[in-house]
Parts: sequence; structure tokens; C-alpha cells
Amino acid sequence: MNLHEYQSKLLLQQFGVPTLKGYLAHSPRSAQKACQNLGGGICVVKAQVHAGGRGKAGGVKLARDPQEAYDVAGKILGMKLVTPQTGAQGKLVRKVWVEEGAKIQREFYLSLIVDRANAGVAIVVCAEGGMEIEEIAHNSPEKILSVLVKPESGLQDFHIRRIAAFLKIGNEGRGKLLPVVRSLYRAFLSLDCSMLEINPLIETGDGQFVCLDAKMAIDDNALFRQKEAFAMSDLDEIDERELRAGEVGINYVALDGNIGCMVNGAGLAMATMDIIQEAGGMPANFLDVGGGATKEQVTEGFKLILQDKNVRGVFVNIFGGIMRCDVIAEGIIAAAKELNVSVPVVVRLQGTNVEIGKKLLAESGLKLTPADDMDEGAKKIVSAVKGA
Repeated sequence: MNLHEYQSKLLLQQFGVPTLKGYLAHSPRSAQKACQNLGGGICVVKAQVHAGGRGKAGGVKLARDPQEAYDVAGKILGMKLVTPQTGAQGKLVRKVWVEEGAKIQREFYLSLIVDRANAGVAIVVCAEGGMEIEEIAHNSPEKILSVLVKPESGLQDFHIRRIAAFLKIGNEGRGKLLPVVRSLYRAFLSLDCSMLEINPLIETGDGQFVCLDAKMAIDDNALFRQKEAFAMSDLDEIDERELRAGEVGINYVALDGNIGCMVNGAGLAMATMDIIQEAGGMPANFLDVGGGATKEQVTEGFKLILQDKNVRGVFVNIFGGIMRCDVIAEGIIAAAKELNVSVPVVVRLQGTNVEIGKKLLAESGLKLTPADDMDEGAKKIVSAVKGA
């Protein structure tokens, strides 16, 4: 689950992480009042959406007084913010964070992520804060340092010494950086984060380190014990279809392609998306109905796929282990009849009750194209979509 900047900062403050004072605003008038409450001087008005690159897209603006805060907020609120992370459709800005200004001496990039390959937490730093880290990683990877922290030993002073040396922070600065990094690491573990990004982490004119921005993602599997964070979930930022999928117990993520995918198992779903691209198509979604899906869940999953107006064809790729192929077939038939499906549908079934499932599909009277394996299925659906 992703959190807004202001939400991330509220949680980080509980762990002693230094941030700047700010107020949430939903209108130009409340942004003006927020600036007044901050002293009436320079402040920064920031769009609150679940996406990076807000500054380049015009979602972060400086205001020199309350009137300018009013004017700036009026331009940002209601805009469709388009960044590399939002796609062409952009994100509607419904609220802004009005924060006090800061005297910035230097900017750094710092993030903590789960490093599954090495079974630890990676602290990633760069001396060029405020920049898009992906761009730096691609063009100048030598400017980025990744420090692995193993859970059995935890964060140690030598980790921070290595970070400070790489960022060219002297002994005095290192002493001030140490508690900030320790607090961030403690917050990362305590909040069950999968990612915590501070971009930028700034060094102020008086040598203090402050988190000027914060982006946090919490592991969905841990939300049952992160009640405060879960209560912060912004439903406006979540695709309506993904919300519906969660309600019926299936996993759905919307993508930018035109071939809908229905698969059982996350690994098979990823492989299906890859093989569609290899065949020259683009997947419209990730949809995993799970190993023990019911007829109703399969029907609902099919509906979710077809609600996407970009979908021009559907590839159903099922390997029935726990999941029975006849149940999948019944769900496909029910959904196709209810929705009067007009796009081509290719179905590949293998596993438990596969012959029963194929028989049900063949006798359904629906225009469904069978496939014996993944490769054949992918080629058939890509060809059908391109032909259409």
C-alpha cells in the first residue's frame, strides 16, 4: 500500500525522523491559511498523488506569501498531473501539502528497500538528491551506493560511516546523520515497509539533516498489524477495478496493453505477460484468480478484464492443480454470456478435470478458441487482436 508524502511524514515523525512543519489543504483558501500558520513567509505547495516526478510535472511550487500560496494552490488543485509513473492518463490532484521553506545547503537521495536476493535491507544513497534515481542509475551508476544491512546484525555504525564517506560528509556531519538513518531504519522495520524513499534528504544551512520529501510503501501482507497506516489508505488513488478485485479475493493490476489475461498463480501470470509480449502483443492487466478460485470469482475476474475499454482480446491460461479446469470453464461461460463478449477469447486449459473443462467450453455455443500450450495461446490471441 502506497502512502502520500504527508502521511509518510506523519508516521516518520513518530520515530524521531526530522521533517518540516506543514499542513494539508484541499482548497486555495486553506492553502492560504496554511501559509499564514507557517509564519506568512516562503512555503512550498506540493501536490499529493501516488507518483514521483511531481516537481517536473508542475506539481510542486514555491510561494512567497499567503496570497501566492492561494494562487499556486488554485493552479495545482484539480490539475491532471502527468509524470513517468502515472502514464498518459495522469493523476487528479485533490489535495496539497503546504510546507515551510528551508535553507538547503546540499541535497542527497536516500532510500531503504527490501533486498530479497540478499535477504536484507538495502540502503541506497546518491549525492544528487532531487533527481530521478532511475535516470542516474542508467546514465551514471557509479554515483549510487547500495549498503546491505542483514537483519541478524542490524544497522551498525560502520554502515553509516560508509554512507557518509560516499556522500563526502565529514565527521561532524556524520554524527548528525547517524540518528537520522537509524530512525529511518527503525521506522522501515516497525512499519513493515517494502520501500521508504527520501528524495531529497537535505543538509540545511546549520548542518542539520531533514527529510524534505518522503515516499512510503507498506507490505500489503502486513496491513493487519499496521492499523494506523491502513486507515490512511486513499481509495481515490486506487483503480476501481483493483478495489473490486480485492473485495472478491483476486489479484488484479491494470496495465497499458490491449490483451486481457486471466491466470491462476502469480508466477504463471508473470510468464503469461512475458509470452504475450514475446509474441508481439501487450498485456492489459495482471490477474491472478488464485489456486482455489470459485466459479463466482472467475466470473468476476472476467468482468474486471472486460471493463477495460482498451481490451481487444482475452487470453485465459490455466494450469489446474488445486484449481479445477471445469470450474474455470463454468466461470468463463457465465461471464461471457452475461456480458455478451464480442472480443476474441483464447483458452488454454491443462490439469485437473481438463477434459471436462474443454467439453464445457466446446458445448457452450460461444466463440472460444482453444490452445494446447502457452506459446500457441499467446500467438493465437495476438494474431486475433491484430486481425481485428
